[in-house]
Amino acid sequence: MSAGSEQRKLAAIMFTDMVGYSALSQRNEALALELLEEHRDALRELFPKYQGTEIKTTGDGFLVDERQVRIRIGIHLGDIVRKEGDVYGDGVNIAARIEPLAEPGGICISNSVYDQVENKVEYALVRLSKPELKNIQTSVQVYRLLLDGSRPSAPSHPRRRRKAIALGVLAVLAGSLFLFLKLGARPKSSASATNTPSAAAAIANQKSIAVLPFVNMSADKGDEYLSDGMTEELLNVLTKVKALRVPGRSSSFAFKGKNEDDIFRKVGEQLHVNAVLEGSVRKAGDQLRITAQLINVADGFHIWSETYDRDMKDILAVQSDVAQRVVQALQVQLGVDEERALTKKPTENPEAHRLYLLGRYHFAKFTRAGWTNAIHYYEQALQVDPNFALAYCGLADTYGWAGGQIMAGTEAWAKEMELAQKALALDPNLAEAHLAMGTALFSVLGPHASEKELDRAVELNPNLALAYDQYGWTFAEMGRLDEAIAAEKKALELDPLNTFLNTDLAFFLYWARRYEDAITQIRKTLELDSNNGFAHSILGWCLIWKGSKAEAGAEFQTATTLDDLPWYKGSLGYACAVSGDRAKAEQVLRELENVAKQRYVSPAIRASVYLGLGENETALDWLEKAYEDRDPCFWWINGDQLYDSVRNEPRFKALVQKVGALKQGAKR
Repeated sequence: MSAGSEQRKLAAIMFTDMVGYSALSQRNEALALELLEEHRDALRELFPKYQGTEIKTTGDGFLVDERQVRIRIGIHLGDIVRKEGDVYGDGVNIAARIEPLAEPGGICISNSVYDQVENKVEYALVRLSKPELKNIQTSVQVYRLLLDGSRPSAPSHPRRRRKAIALGVLAVLAGSLFLFLKLGARPKSSASATNTPSAAAAIANQKSIAVLPFVNMSADKGDEYLSDGMTEELLNVLTKVKALRVPGRSSSFAFKGKNEDDIFRKVGEQLHVNAVLEGSVRKAGDQLRITAQLINVADGFHIWSETYDRDMKDILAVQSDVAQRVVQALQVQLGVDEERALTKKPTENPEAHRLYLLGRYHFAKFTRAGWTNAIHYYEQALQVDPNFALAYCGLADTYGWAGGQIMAGTEAWAKEMELAQKALALDPNLAEAHLAMGTALFSVLGPHASEKELDRAVELNPNLALAYDQYGWTFAEMGRLDEAIAAEKKALELDPLNTFLNTDLAFFLYWARRYEDAITQIRKTLELDSNNGFAHSILGWCLIWKGSKAEAGAEFQTATTLDDLPWYKGSLGYACAVSGDRAKAEQVLRELENVAKQRYVSPAIRASVYLGLGENETALDWLEKAYEDRDPCFWWINGDQLYDSVRNEPRFKALVQKVGALKQGAKR
């Protein structure tokens, strides 16, 4: 570049300041210079690794206690102008103003950096409420990294540890920003962010809150559904506030029953939130006492608290009031639609609401008995209030999961579609209704139409983690497995401790035949919940294709002890068959036949055992029956290695062609 020429570019700009350097220079100039050089050497190790450039040093500042160096660091991502070996522009000015906001020994970053690194560092990121950036007119949000919030795995010298932490965090930040800049810093549009998918990426800038499970203080432990229901309803309402990031249900419920002294710090670190809402529910007859308190994660202080003594019929009003008070306390600006959402009641009938909560409570168990009970309670809720749109959504979702598990897909999918249509007719602006319809369309092999409904769902509620989960299934049905995996990762950003979502990510990796990655992911899931039958089953199938048949059989056996879904029994039969234990595989077939006399057993389950036995013609007989039932196996039949042994058979090819025709016919 010729002298005097200018070059404008997007860059990551870092300012560091050694706190108290001038005072040390006056007291011990030799030590000050030695420490300054040590500071520079440490940073200069990072620059070449990430194609960084040192512009200049101004030599000022740091807090020193003997040889302890404490540095402030500020980082911003923005436009700069390079001219004659120096840099200029708003990006530089903002970075310079952010650095003084860091505590001695700490790091502050702007929102543009936060967008790229939020889930790539293990330390909590807390947004500063009112950062003052001198002479900066642009609104800039600033985040502080809580470097002391993570515990080392082994004892280390505190001064060296802090230096190591800071350099480690800087390396991660530098790496993340380097990749962002190297890939062209392409912005992601919102409408089809789901196609990339990275919809609602803007929520990384938002204020955040975790709603911890409210405690059941009632004498009757059977009233727990009320405290859980209060938590869920508050989650559902607060997620509709687009300026507020709210981790999903499962991540919140992962902390149920935990009351350690530092619980709020742990919640902040693991869920990346800066506020926590907690409370309790006590029921005595028709009287309720509900307490709620909003707590700042950074210092543990109460921001707001309230106690409500009300009748049962007033529970919805209490939920609405709590949600409004939380939003006010967090100083979140609301649009007209969001204000309406905070005050809108899902139903005016408290009994319908009570039954709905019971339906949600049982559905969340994700077991055969749970789905059966959920259907019962949702149907009762709709008898009490036939215009209860959310109850239609819940019932539709339950039939969606029940299909192929406790009833034939043809029956389940028809009910699911009918219920989703009713929910949409009652409330066209309900995100959950569009999600229900998107799921229903996916179930009947209509992924293209499903995608459009999901687009609308996330437009209405960008915090709806289950919508991104359904994107994963929908994309997978279309063979877009990379997008399916990316969508599931987005769902996990919104609900990171959700075992269901973690398991689905492993399932999509399994479909992509990335078995090692799937095994790594599913083991993480089992660390969260070792009693997850679905997770054990997925691990078993991955181990099958890795050749570890005995280990796979053990995982399938574990799954059968956790739930009585026939699919787990069939998976065990397949493992026995391919391991050479024909007698055990045939015994499984007899057991499935006996179960089928009492309740539904998918034909695809018996097909899998016959495939393991090498009886392909019999397996194809059962697969043709499964097609008539519209079994879930046809969602992934194109890629599942289970069917490789018959993939070139004319009868199997005919089934695949029928599935393809259904998908094409469902386009609209």
